[in-house]
Formats: sequence, structure tokens, C-alpha cells
Amino acid sequence: MQWEVVIGLENHVQLTTNSKIFSGSSIQFGAEPNTQASPVDLALPGVLPVMNKGAVERAIRLGLAVGAKIAPSSVFARKNYFYPDLPKGYQISQFEDPVVIGGQLTFGYEKDGKLETKTVNLTRAHLEEDAGKSLHEDYAGMTGIDLNRAGTPLLEIVSEPEMRSSAEAVAYAKALHSLVVWLGICDGNMQEGSFRCDVNVSVRPSGQKEFGTRCEIKNLNSFRFMEEAIAYEVRRQIELIEDGGKVQQATRLWDPDKKETRAMRTKEDAQDYRYFPDPDLPPLVISQEWVERIRADMPELPAAMRVRFVSDYALPEYDSLILTSSHEMAAYFEAVVAKAGKENAKAAANWLMGDVSSTLNREGVSIAESPVEASQLALLLKRIADGTISNKIAKEVFGAMWEAKSTDEHIADAIIDQKGLRQISDSGALEKIVDDVLAANEKSVEQYRAGKEAAINALIGQAMKASKGKANPAQLTELLKKKLAG
Repeated sequence: MQWEVVIGLENHVQLTTNSKIFSGSSIQFGAEPNTQASPVDLALPGVLPVMNKGAVERAIRLGLAVGAKIAPSSVFARKNYFYPDLPKGYQISQFEDPVVIGGQLTFGYEKDGKLETKTVNLTRAHLEEDAGKSLHEDYAGMTGIDLNRAGTPLLEIVSEPEMRSSAEAVAYAKALHSLVVWLGICDGNMQEGSFRCDVNVSVRPSGQKEFGTRCEIKNLNSFRFMEEAIAYEVRRQIELIEDGGKVQQATRLWDPDKKETRAMRTKEDAQDYRYFPDPDLPPLVISQEWVERIRADMPELPAAMRVRFVSDYALPEYDSLILTSSHEMAAYFEAVVAKAGKENAKAAANWLMGDVSSTLNREGVSIAESPVEASQLALLLKRIADGTISNKIAKEVFGAMWEAKSTDEHIADAIIDQKGLRQISDSGALEKIVDDVLAANEKSVEQYRAGKEAAINALIGQAMKASKGKANPAQLTELLKKKLAG
């Protein structure tokens, strides 16, 4: 039987406010346990929550970025459940009336070696408070409770179940991660829990319209773990059904050591949480004037920037998609082009998507942490364009620039001169190299003159080798053809 995978995501985004959503407590990461929990966070008798305006404004920014409706009035609700790290016995969240309704996110991903684009509809994005944290290590068999996170502002972004593979789900999550960081509403630190993913996975026979029974995989804090967890869960559900069993709706956790999901609890439905409006919080009223003030302060969004990169720099759609994968990457690209000139825009894109990105990945650093500054890369591109060095030699120069970690804008020139890497463009010197190569490779010469044009590649290779890679490739090729035709 052929199966179709159905995936929807719920992403918990920690907002970049200085204080918690309903109290003035700090949300700084790494503080000693229970040192950032006020009477409001501890749910002491008589305390009342007060809404954090900054959290609302960040939710509005997200809504505007995805083309959603910003609710003029939304309501906070109590979500009732009992965990040791939930002091009130309920979580303040939103249920029937979220602050952000609908919206779309368009993203690109590779499929069978080709760029695919997909648009996923969003159901909602609602504000809520985080719970505390249960600590199981170093407590002699007991569990400790740290309430520093209790009350941390979250924006939960819920997608429609429109993804059909782990590749689509991961690409969606990466695009959403990039967007919330781009907007400045989240720092995106997955290791610290600032961006967490819950993935709902189900399978159904191909062609069936009804959804299968879903399982939710909670708190994935790595894109790699997400891909692995989805792949495992899909296999588990298909094998279970094909063996005559039934999938039970449940919440599951991913075990990265055993590479498997395991049951955490039977999945609750909304009615199990006994949602009701929180009597301590009035409706959240958002005026159109407030929305427009925030809209006026919005940065250029990735989608608009992609269009501009294609029109202004004549870049392919694929390049623009990769370059706008983060605000830092896009800013770096534009800084390079500003120094190197628009005529080198495609070369800049190629370098950023190629050698620069591969080096960043290998070293485990972001583009913002690159020791090669945009102005330094721009000069390197100029030296390729003016024939000072070949593209091949430029890779060697780039490696040396990376290792040098210099702030000198002219470091590329210094390395080229220090290592003697300037291309041989002198016609006399090139002619001697060509004559020597032709004399030593009579067979290739005969093949080329007999109509086998590919034979010239061997001659070019020998000439480049003789020049230690320093010969100007264009001049060398032109001179070889001239000599061979004579």
C-alpha cells in the first residue's frame, strides 16, 4: 500500500522582551534556579497578572509579516492541567480568540536536486506563558523545580497540516525560525529553548481524504532531531497499521540516543484542558492605529527582498532564496556588492553559497561571526574580475584570509603578494609555456587538429600545471587555440 504523510507544526517562540509576560521578572537565561520568580510567577494568593505590552507588539509584527489578521479584540484563557512546574495549576494562554489569525509562510527547499517552493497556511498564533522546569539530575533520585521560566512570554505559531514530508517540515521550521529572528521578536537560540518545535505526524493511504490518527512529538530543539523523529514516527505508524494495529493519539518524546520516539502520555483534546476566559485579565484590545505604527517600523521582509535581489542584481530565484535565509546573510551579501559593484553580484552570490557557506558550516559559526569581512571578500572578487588571480587561486587566498583573521581591508592583496599568486598575464611568458606544452604533447595536438576539440582541455591542464596555476586561463586558452590553428 502507498502511504501519504501528513504533518503540522506548533512552534513555541520565546519573545525578546526584557521581562515576563504578566510580571516584571527578568527572563535572562542561566540564572540560579528560582531567583527570577516573583509572587506573580509563584501564584501566591492575591496577586494579579499585568499584560506585557512588548509581547503584544512582537505578536503583531509576526502577524503582519505573514499577512495574517490581527484580532481587534482577543481573550486570554486558563488552560488547566497539573504539573509540578506549573504553580497556578493552569497556564494563561489563548484559545477561542487568539491575537493572530491565519497567515501564510512561503519557503523553498530542495527536492530531487531541484528548488521547490511551497506555501503553508497558518491557523493562528497566540500569546501564552511558559511553565517552569523540572530538573531530574543531581538530586539524589529526587526532582527539583526551577520556576525561572514560569511566565516567560511565548508566541505559539500553529500551522495547518499541509506538509507531506520531513523535508518540507524542516524547511518550514527553518523559514519560520529565520523570520522570527529577522523580525527581532526571538533570538532563535534553540539550545536555550527560545525556539521549540512540536510536530504532529499522521499517515493515511494515498488518495484518502480523511486524516489518520496523529501523534505529537514534543519539544524538538534541533532541525536534525526533527527530521530524524519524523522519519522514525512515519515508519512506526505505517508498520503498526500494516501489522493490523491501530495508532493511538498520543504525545511522544524523541530519544536522540536510541533514535526513536517513545510514548509520554495519551494525547489530550481541548476539552480535557477545561479552557475558560481568565477573569483576572480583560480582553486585549488592539487598535488599527497601533497596528499601523508597528507596520511603519517593520524591516524589509524576506519575500520582498527576494524580489528585489532578482530585479536589482539579476540573480536567479534560487540564489535570492538562499541569500535571504537570514538577515545577516542578506546584509553581508549587500555589503559585498556595495564594495565590489553590481557587476560582481552573481560572483558574490556564488561565493556566499559556496566557499563561504561551506567554511562557516565546517567551523560551526554564523555569517555574523565570519573572520572574513564583507569588504575583504569584495576586494577578493575584484581581483578575480580584473585578472589578478584565477578563481582557483582565489580559493587558496580565501583560506588564508580566514586563517589570518585580519581586520585589514586589503588583506587579499597582501596575501597575493606574499605568496606570489598573481596570474601570469604577460604574453611573452604565456607564449613560452604554450610552446613547451605543445612540443611535449604531440598526441593531444594531433587529436585536436583532427577534429577532437575536447583534446584542448588536456593541453590547458598541462599549461596550467606548468605555470603552477598562475596563468590567466582566458589568455592561455586564446593563445593555445591560435597556436593550434596556425
